[in-house]
Amino acid sequence: MAELKEVDTAQLHQEDVDKKRCDGGDVPSAGDQAADKAAENEAAADNDTKPSTTTAERHVSIQTKLEGLEVLVDLNGAGRKSCPLCPEEKFKACYSHKLRRHLQNLHWKVYVEFEGQRMCICHLPCRNLKPGLSGDQTSGRHVAHYHCVVCSVTIARKTDMVSHLKRHVNKGETEASYSSSSEIPFEEPAPSGQACEIMKELDTNVQLLPNQTGFQKSDTYFNRKMKSNRQLVFCSLAVLAEERNPLECLDAFGGTGITGLQWAKHLRSAVKVTITDINETCVKMIRENCELNRIRVDGGSRGLRAADGGLSDVDGTPIATVEVAKMDANVIMHLRPFDYIHLDPFGATVNYLDAAFRNVRNLGIVSVTSTDTSSLYAKYPNVTLRHYGCSIVRTEYYRELAARMVVTAVARAAARTNKGIEVLLAVALEHFVLVVVRVLRGPTQADESTKKLQKLVHCQWCEERVFLKHSIMVDDTLPCNCHGSLPGKTAVELGPMWSGSLFNTGFLRRMLSAAVQHSMDDIQPLIKTLICESECTTLKALVHGPAALTNQVECGVVIKTLQSGEESGPDQSGKRKTGEDSGNVLKKLKSDLSLEHPPFYYSIHRHSIRGRNMPKLNKFLQYLTEAGFRVGRTHFDPTGVRTDAKLEQFKSVLTKYSVPPNTNAATAAQINVSTDKTA
Repeated sequence: MAELKEVDTAQLHQEDVDKKRCDGGDVPSAGDQAADKAAENEAAADNDTKPSTTTAERHVSIQTKLEGLEVLVDLNGAGRKSCPLCPEEKFKACYSHKLRRHLQNLHWKVYVEFEGQRMCICHLPCRNLKPGLSGDQTSGRHVAHYHCVVCSVTIARKTDMVSHLKRHVNKGETEASYSSSSEIPFEEPAPSGQACEIMKELDTNVQLLPNQTGFQKSDTYFNRKMKSNRQLVFCSLAVLAEERNPLECLDAFGGTGITGLQWAKHLRSAVKVTITDINETCVKMIRENCELNRIRVDGGSRGLRAADGGLSDVDGTPIATVEVAKMDANVIMHLRPFDYIHLDPFGATVNYLDAAFRNVRNLGIVSVTSTDTSSLYAKYPNVTLRHYGCSIVRTEYYRELAARMVVTAVARAAARTNKGIEVLLAVALEHFVLVVVRVLRGPTQADESTKKLQKLVHCQWCEERVFLKHSIMVDDTLPCNCHGSLPGKTAVELGPMWSGSLFNTGFLRRMLSAAVQHSMDDIQPLIKTLICESECTTLKALVHGPAALTNQVECGVVIKTLQSGEESGPDQSGKRKTGEDSGNVLKKLKSDLSLEHPPFYYSIHRHSIRGRNMPKLNKFLQYLTEAGFRVGRTHFDPTGVRTDAKLEQFKSVLTKYSVPPNTNAATAAQINVSTDKTA
């Protein structure tokens, strides 16, 4: 331990002094002692600069066990003893039993733990004096503080120390500076010189730096929670690759390159992938990951990484080719045209939309991932108005509002370049909003898209909502009567925002087929939910088994998936099938597949009847279907119901089948039967 080393050093120094006295030498003066101390400090500084495993001594207040504090003072000896963490004027010398209680109750009880090290509170004059009331430090007092185990800084508050340690974790500095466990010191980001973590996702290996989890201080940020986002983007690209190939694809914000590498490794010659990033460290890491996955970097002279870690051009051939460039996203999108563009910056994407639609090809796809959920989810309405030009308040359907606002920004950017959009997919989860649109060239298409940007009228009392039509008063638009029965202004205008559909059923079905083909089991339930939501139906059995052959109707055209591991693309004939040829799935689908899904949804918990038990959600969906309404679940809210029923009709059905508490099933059935007879 460091304390024992310090004691041994002091004993050796004392023995040297005693030896000199015995030999008749002069006792060293105070000046000589100071000179020796300075020489020792210079030697210690020289040792710190050399690459060795010897590290600096930690502060005495940092211990692993309570016994470590007691070792600092000989509590078994007789006499009065001083506290090693308190000055003499604060805590006078006392006997062992009292000093033991002092160490345990004052210093050890309020420690901050980090990687097994416990930082106890210290009262020594390690910090500057806190100024007194007169402003001078002479009349001030010393402040209790903690010593950081990583950077040895002193912090007064315990909560501030916890936040300080979290920042160290985000920066990747989780190894204590005073531990001698690591033989190689940490250096600045250099992908080829660090021990990186290897992570595998979708059969693609990527190297991650130790600080990859902290986006504030990390150059190669990697978010494991975005796996579903990457899989949805991959499926959308796979569907476009079935329509035409080869495709020129752009991953504008590469980071570690995981997204672009997955495209190149699984779609092979069907895509020409370009990965760009403005940071030099990210570009180096992307090149390293290309070698790790046996992918050739276009324009690079380096060979491939062999199985033993060396480079070899003979043992293996590249499975794909990727172009890696250090360039700003706006610059490369202005210079070159692409068929597929994926934007995933940190925060809002509004700064890159104009460049994305400048050179994207006709019938191409642009996927946009926005992670500024604080502004999209109405936490900061002023930021929402500044970035997206939409007025917004917090509602029960705030996630769908966020998706529609992102689509609004995309539609405006496309219209400025005389292009329209067709929304293929819009997903809003906890930490991101993903929007995938198809680009339609021409001013006519742009006009059709801008016509779907309307304002929304929202009631702040009952949360009824409806898109505002032109030349109509706001309070007369809502079907509820809150504006007549309640005082004050009840309705507010939100938006303008996208009022059209958020899903394309046929595209989603082909995405499901691509997910099955590439064995993406994690994303298949979400895509099935999106298909049901786009059709506003409760149909769940879309694919009977991961490898079964199912004839899925996509806008009347039968699309085959997998059968016993064999790959089969879309139906080459393109002929429309009858109901008998398409199997049981077509019989369960409604005849009006071309109808758009109803906008927004209602939360069953938000509109529950106080003092009565609600029916189960699946039962309630069945009751709404029997009442003649279109009903479906939504991925935006697990308790949400997407239906074309008005709020008053929704509440009437919910009230009808809600029963008082402590009511058994038989009594509830009788109540429902009597209610039906009276109706």
